Amino acid sequence: MNATVDLSVEIFNHTFRNPVIPAAGPNVGSGAMIRKTAEGGAGGLLAKTISGVAAPVPHPNMARYGKDSLLNTELWSELPPERWFEREYGIALATAREYGLPLIASIGYTAEDLAALGPRLEQAGIDIIEFSIHYLDSERLLETARALRNAVSIPIVAKLSSHAGDLGEIARILDPYVDGFACINSFGPTLMIDIEHASSPMGSEHGYGWLSGSVIKPLAVRSVFEVARVTDKPVIGVGGVSSGEDVIEFFMAGASLVEVCTAAILKGPHIYGKIAEEAGQWLAAHGYHSLDEVKGLYLKKFREGQPVVTTLELTAFVKEEMCKACGQCEKVCQFDAIHAPLKQIARVEVNKCAACGLCVSVCPFDALEMRPR
Repeated sequence: MNATVDLSVEIFNHTFRNPVIPAAGPNVGSGAMIRKTAEGGAGGLLAKTISGVAAPVPHPNMARYGKDSLLNTELWSELPPERWFEREYGIALATAREYGLPLIASIGYTAEDLAALGPRLEQAGIDIIEFSIHYLDSERLLETARALRNAVSIPIVAKLSSHAGDLGEIARILDPYVDGFACINSFGPTLMIDIEHASSPMGSEHGYGWLSGSVIKPLAVRSVFEVARVTDKPVIGVGGVSSGEDVIEFFMAGASLVEVCTAAILKGPHIYGKIAEEAGQWLAAHGYHSLDEVKGLYLKKFREGQPVVTTLELTAFVKEEMCKACGQCEKVCQFDAIHAPLKQIARVEVNKCAACGLCVSVCPFDALEMRPR
């Protein structure tokens, strides 16, 4: 990685070595597992969500969906909170101090839980608290955030879930009580059926599970943008981060850090450092020296939206020197506007082109672009 690229992030009165940290999940389900994230190159540490009691986790509770996504019905930590305070946080804190990394503890879910657990975390030496609204209705949002704010003096981050409603409005409501936000939690509930056995891979009551990984990344990026539009406080991007380019995308939407869970489960804890290194390589290749230079580029451009064009002013255009005559564009064109016979450069019939843009995104060689008609 180019040594001139600065990947450090300073937020919540702490310095994160790089922008890639774990998200709450089985990848950080114990002190020993948290240590592996540090060894794997994470820029900060985070511990799995605890609540007032251990979670009654169904079995089985995880299954792969597609190439790099997961369905889960995993809940919060299956370890009782006392186990965390007596053992796991001690290991995590020792690791954090050894590696010089901030440690975030995740907690939920009621005002009573947060008021009881928050002060104990602060007393134990935790740097930042993340609390989840995953199981809260709108009436309990303020009560819960206020309870935690009144209980602790360390920074707190509200982790938002897409099913909660308008995340921009929720961010406005919570803004006076929190120091930042994380977007988003897993999406669902969803259902996946094994048609050979007419069963679900999840052990939950109806086989429902929550979706995470690359399949929810566009939703997560939109959620970060939605929240960053209404607050100047840091927003952490969560959902489908598996490459350095994903980091850049979240930062352009307004994120200040990213959290990784599914990619770490499927590929191992080395993925944190790998993703961070890839982000540094992208920045260097594009002439940037720090993440601050790309942060909010999309947000600043489109915070208030953009003109929506409904007339046909563009058409697909073939950059002939880049076309490899693969024929992919012709296969996806629903308007018979692109013709690409085998081993021939593609050509566009402008009068038939509907300016949908699909062919541009499908071309594996960047040989198509939209231009004025």
